[in-house]
Amino acid sequence: MSLKSILVAVVAGAMLAAGSAQAQEKTKIRFTLDWKYQGIHAFAFWAKEKGYFDAEGLDVTIDQGTGSAATVTRIASGAYDAGFGDVNAIIQLAGTKPGEQPKMVYMMYNKPPFALITKASGPIKSFKDVVGHKLGTPAGGASGQLFPALAKANGIDPATVPVVNMAPNLQEQMLLTDQVDFSAIFTVTSYINLIGMKVDPDKDIRWMFYSDLGLDLYSNGIMVSQKLLQENPKAVAGLVRALNRALIETAQQPDEAIAMMMKVEPLLNAGLEKKRLLYAVKTHFVSPETDEIGIGAIKPERMSKAIATLVETYKLPNTPTVADVFDSSFLPPKSARQLKLAM
Repeated sequence: MSLKSILVAVVAGAMLAAGSAQAQEKTKIRFTLDWKYQGIHAFAFWAKEKGYFDAEGLDVTIDQGTGSAATVTRIASGAYDAGFGDVNAIIQLAGTKPGEQPKMVYMMYNKPPFALITKASGPIKSFKDVVGHKLGTPAGGASGQLFPALAKANGIDPATVPVVNMAPNLQEQMLLTDQVDFSAIFTVTSYINLIGMKVDPDKDIRWMFYSDLGLDLYSNGIMVSQKLLQENPKAVAGLVRALNRALIETAQQPDEAIAMMMKVEPLLNAGLEKKRLLYAVKTHFVSPETDEIGIGAIKPERMSKAIATLVETYKLPNTPTVADVFDSSFLPPKSARQLKLAM
């Protein structure tokens, strides 16, 4: 072989190796969940296990959360690049520190899972009875964060309700043992937890849903940091595509989805977590609105009303626009966002 041929082969080989190495480099994304591992989180691990993140050139690490409102502060602080959390906490941060807030790119909880629960045998028969009674909530829980808005919307001074913070895993227990009089909860967490504690959630517990008390809000979805959004929109689009596909498949294949979650956290109760997943999809993910616009999307006018409610309730110095808190440009086509339960 001539010297020229050798040099050409060496250069070509070097270029091929460099290209191959570059192709293998993946964008690292630190992703935080809203809560401790549950069946509803199967979508994130499904995307990882099935190789959907890899196919999008992403290397995603998934951590447990401490509350859906806390997801926002985790991302805003730079500790995480993306996560599953509450859009209402985004609105509040955008209203106080514009530009620091993460931005939601995919809505999952079309119907908000915010509710108050109290013992059916207790003194609280309706929302007006909460005055003077102890409210239990984890410090980072979105339902607790939104309680002042709910109170003001119903003519109640939030200051008349003492708040007791507790660890997330003690929320139902402290209610049942009368350490608090009522609790601000996520339905998908507490409903199934109560079943696991041998309590009939429909008979023994009184439920007061925020949406029935005047707060027609959106809730949890996929959010990303401003940094990731601006510096790597391709990665954001890939993340949304992977998670959208995974969410739809886990809803259609709940047994396999929960089996996967049991590998992540063997201490989970598979039967209860399947019920939790199906409850969330049926009660909160799928709605007449998602039938119309597809899961993941929002109606701007509804979001605008939610923003106005929170600005007024919390006296936010700035009024965010819908575009400040939600970016629909990364959504897959509506045809790819049709979620139907396989029952």
